[in-house]
This record gives sequence, structure tokens and C-alpha cells, in this order.
Amino acid sequence: MQAHREQKLNTDMKKNLLLFLFAILLIPASIRAQEVQKITIQDAIEIALENNYALKQAKNNLNLAEESIFSEYADFLPSVSSSLSGSRTSGQQFIFDRFSEGLDPFVNITSQSLSGRISANMNIFNGFNNILTLRASEESKVSREESLQRAQESVIFNTASRYLQVLLDKELLEIAKENLVTSQKQLEQINAQVEVGSRPAVDKYNQEATVANDELAVTQRENSLALNRILLIRQLQIDPLGNYEFVVPDVSDASEYSLVAYELEYLINDALKYRSDIRSEEADINALEYQLLLSKSSLLPTISASYGVSSRYSDQYSLAGQDVSFSDQFFDQQVNKSLGLSFSLPLFNNWNRMYNIQASQVQLKNARLSLDNTKLQVVQEVTQAYNDYSSYAKQLEASEKSLVASEKAFETQQERYNVGASTLIELSQAQANYASAKSNYTQAIYNLIFQEKLVDYYLGKLTGEDIKF
Repeated sequence: MQAHREQKLNTDMKKNLLLFLFAILLIPASIRAQEVQKITIQDAIEIALENNYALKQAKNNLNLAEESIFSEYADFLPSVSSSLSGSRTSGQQFIFDRFSEGLDPFVNITSQSLSGRISANMNIFNGFNNILTLRASEESKVSREESLQRAQESVIFNTASRYLQVLLDKELLEIAKENLVTSQKQLEQINAQVEVGSRPAVDKYNQEATVANDELAVTQRENSLALNRILLIRQLQIDPLGNYEFVVPDVSDASEYSLVAYELEYLINDALKYRSDIRSEEADINALEYQLLLSKSSLLPTISASYGVSSRYSDQYSLAGQDVSFSDQFFDQQVNKSLGLSFSLPLFNNWNRMYNIQASQVQLKNARLSLDNTKLQVVQEVTQAYNDYSSYAKQLEASEKSLVASEKAFETQQERYNVGASTLIELSQAQANYASAKSNYTQAIYNLIFQEKLVDYYLGKLTGEDIKF
């Protein structure tokens, strides 16, 4: 019996130990599941700027443009090349030394030789090719820099837009929940009144239908919030399985937005002057102008200079019948130096050069037309954004008045219904109007904030350093 108790005790201890170890393994997982990463809109923008693949590609293109400029500078230097070759030849060969000595010069032998050369070439004049190519590469770099800036502005705007939509969905969800709670409280009150006979049963059924509709509205708002959270997380390119809390800033005081004054003509001129995409296209046009000059320079003559040093060794080489060592041959007796100057004048190249000139002219014309179209689009975007901003400012003012009025109307109808001076239909309508007014007011605030960021985006003024509400 004692042995049985000890065995049971040992078994229980083992079970407890296993449970303890299992609990230890589960603790980190549960802790990780409870960890919540809070993200403000500024955090979201910084994360997006760091993770966005399009920005990384734009940066790579800029690095390539910088390397291209370095390569163009190197073209002003001479080109240097070297070569070294060796051979082994078997068969009948002509030996000049034997011929000079009166012997048969054709001998069947195996010979070995080694030759080397170092040469340098330098363009003295090539139709200003190097200078024009360098200037074109510099303009291309400017274009890549402006393209990178515009890409950053796009990432900032898209991130802020996604973030604002999530905040709006959260606010609308809270409004829907508050409306549901109000409907449920009214249902409880009506049930009590129906039970004592002070209200007809139809009021109960109507209110139950209202509660069901409010529950559906909450579900729809939850789905909309979940979808836009996914889109925001995708925009940030962060772990979709992470637990994130997007911090809601204080946007209750929207008066500062309605007081912002914009002058349309000033905005248009500002956008045309500072928009990165316009500056990028202007730099592309400058590069194409250099490319056109470069094509025309192919009609000019070229002048180049060259210098070379060569040497060779052969085991069949002899001097006065004496073999000559490798060092004497390769570094002294068979060393040759050359200095050259060449002049080339193009006469006819199957019309290829003229075609290249015409193609460059067409590309330049198309680029200028594209720039004109972009400027017209900028004017349209800024004008539309300005008009929408003015409209949203008026909508905010009207929705604020509507909210105050509908709230008072709902409170009045609630009091009248409680004393039997109003019907449930009138109360439900007042409640629906109040919920709609709160939703409209919240949307008007976020629409105005969004529109202000849209104006900044169209003006090319989004830096991401401080996105304020």
C-alpha cells in the first residue's frame, strides 16, 4: 500500500511538472498575442517611406544616374589597353639569319614566341560628344531626383488617405454602436410600457425592427473598417498578422480648417513652379535637347591621338649567329614605340545619322507636348481641389448646424414620447436624423482634412515631416 501511494505521488508530480513546463511554453505566445503596436499617422508615413518598393526602385534609378555621370566624366580620360600573347609553331619556317649566312633558310623546326603591347588612345575632338553626353546625364539625374520626390509625395498622400479612411471608419463605427445602444434602451423602455399596457404592442415590434437595422449597420461598419485596415496595412507593407492600433488624433475642432484661405491663381502658379513631376519632365526635355545636339555632332569630324609600346621574344631570334636572351629581346632589342594622330571625316553612313537627328527632334517635340499636357492637368487638378475644398468647408459648417438642431430635436421627441405626446415613428425618425447628422458631421471633418492634404499633394508640398490635423 505504501509503495502504491509513493508511485501515485510520483505520477502526480510528473503530471504537475509537465503541466508547469507546458504553461511556461504557452506564456510567451500569449504575451506576444497581447502585444499591440500603436501607430500614429506620422509613424505610418515613416514606415511607408521605408518599406515602399516603388521608392526603392526610384532610389536605385537615381543611384544608376549618379554612376552614369561618373562614367561620363571618365570618358574625358584616355583609354589604356594591354595585351600579351604567346605561340608555339611547328613546321618548315624561313630563318633570315640562315639566309644571310648562305645556308638553306627553310628549316623544319618548332619555335616559341611571346609578344606584348600597351597602348593608349585619347580623343582630342569628337564633335563635343563627351561634353554633350555629360550634360544629358546630369539632366537625367535631375529628372530621377524629381521623380523620387514625386514618388515620396505619392506614398505620403496615399498613406495619409488610407489612415484617414481607417480613422473615419472607426468614428462611424462608434456612432453606429452608440445609436444601437440608444435603440436597445428604447426597446427596454417600450417593453416595460407594453407590459403595463401604456403602449401598443406594435411599438415593440417596430422598435425591434429598428434595433435589428442598427445591428446590421454596426456589422457593415465593422466590415468596412476591417477592409480599410487591410488596405492600410498593405500600404505600409508590414506584417498582416500583426496586432496594430491606429491612434486617433483629436479632430473635434475643425474651425481651423474652415478658416484656411486659398487663392486659386496663387495655388496654380505655385503648383506649376514647384511640382516635382513638372520639374522632372523639364529636366527630361533638357536632356533630349542635349541628345539632339549629340546626334548632330555625328556629322562633325573626329581627331584622336594614340601611343603604344610593343615588344616580342622568339627563341629563333639570333644576332650574328648568337642566341639572344629573353630579357635582351623583350626589354631592349625588340621594343617598338608608336605615336599616331588620326583624323576622320564622316561622308556617308547609309542615312543613319540623319535618321538619328530626325528621331531626336521627334522625341523632343513629344516631350514638350507631354509637358504642356501635364501643366494643363495640374491646372485642372488644382482648380478641382480648390473647388472641392471650398465645398467641403461649407458642408462642414452646414453639418455642424444640422448636428446641433437634430440633437435638440431628438431630445425633444424623447421627452414627448415619454409623456405620450409623440409617436414611436416620430421618435425613430428623430433618432435616425440625429445619427445621420453625427455621421455627416464626422465625415465632413475628415473630408475637409483629406481635401487639405489633397491640395498639398497637387501643389507638391507633402514632405511627410509633419502631417498635422
